Amino acid sequence: MTGSNHRLARPRRAMLIATVCLLAAGLAGSAARGQDQSAATPADAIFARKTVMDTLSSKMDDIETATASTAKIDLAAANEQADVVSVLLMAFPHLFPAATNQWKPNVDKDPGTDTFAAPEVWTQYADFYKRSTEASKLAFDASRATEEAAPPATAAMRSI
Repeated sequence: MTGSNHRLARPRRAMLIATVCLLAAGLAGSAARGQDQSAATPADAIFARKTVMDTLSSKMDDIETATASTAKIDLAAANEQADVVSVLLMAFPHLFPAATNQWKPNVDKDPGTDTFAAPEVWTQYADFYKRSTEASKLAFDASRATEEAAPPATAAMRSI
């Protein structure tokens, strides 16, 4: 191969590789869209929200500990914690499909697998969704703080 043909082969090869990768990604995406969503069980959703709730609580504990201290706050770390809280609170109400409403009076529940969510989550879902959104916005605002200020409203974030 001459020098000029060799230089033309590299961009063509790169274009071919990029095209194959894009086609493969497109096919993988279409396969995921066609998958049966019923595979996710109510128990899966309950487990997911318990995991999210645990993470939310941990992140809010970190924020409360930092803001309650007299030491200088690591603002970047606090902003990151609040950003995670904001994102999780935005997703949180979507982890309560109707099939996960297990509330029954006077029933012993397994704290590891059962839900303790109040029936009002489902009977007053619009309010629950609104409060989650408001708490997410509070956390988002806290995540954008540029200087130490009054402690973020973690109590309001926890009130959903």
